[in-house]
Amino acid sequence: MVSKLLLAVQECCLKAIDKEADEGVIGRLLDHYYEIDAGIGVHKSPKLYGAFPTDPYSHTPLHRGAQQPGMTGQVKEDILSRFGELGVFVHNGQIHFNPCLLRKKWLLTEAKSIEYLDIRNERHSLQLEPGSLFFTYCQTPVIYRVSDKEGLEVTFSDGTATSFDTLFLDHESSRHVFQRTGMVQRIVVNVKETRLK
Repeated sequence: MVSKLLLAVQECCLKAIDKEADEGVIGRLLDHYYEIDAGIGVHKSPKLYGAFPTDPYSHTPLHRGAQQPGMTGQVKEDILSRFGELGVFVHNGQIHFNPCLLRKKWLLTEAKSIEYLDIRNERHSLQLEPGSLFFTYCQTPVIYRVSDKEGLEVTFSDGTATSFDTLFLDHESSRHVFQRTGMVQRIVVNVKETRLK
């Protein structure tokens, strides 16, 4: 139930930001959102929670197959909330990055090397700089990076690259991401520090 509340409050926060509500109202909504977020299972240890907080199957006995296929509601709602926090949305078939709920404390404070699997299940490593954040969307690497100017930098598998002055990915590149063609190799999202909470 708490995850449902978290998702509902996030929708209110995003709507208030989109409608350019009073900054005080937005601030109080965000305070409530992050207070609720701190209280749910995904942020607790398995010992404290009494189970693995993100276990995709809630009723799977050792001696039988999955009895409840799919993820529990809490896991699905936590994933939806996280993509909202990261600011990944789809509008008219285009991926839109709007990290209006992104917290500065989530960014790396020092350089770090990470590994990830691409859509062909091949392992890659990537060096991340301080002030960045990494995740994948439809198995496409996305890197948020603090910058003076907002925009997107897209690297393609054929070695070419393109830039966008907005945080909207074009229809064609979005289609490649959704269809997991592997054509879009990486997306770098440049975000102004003033956007971060």
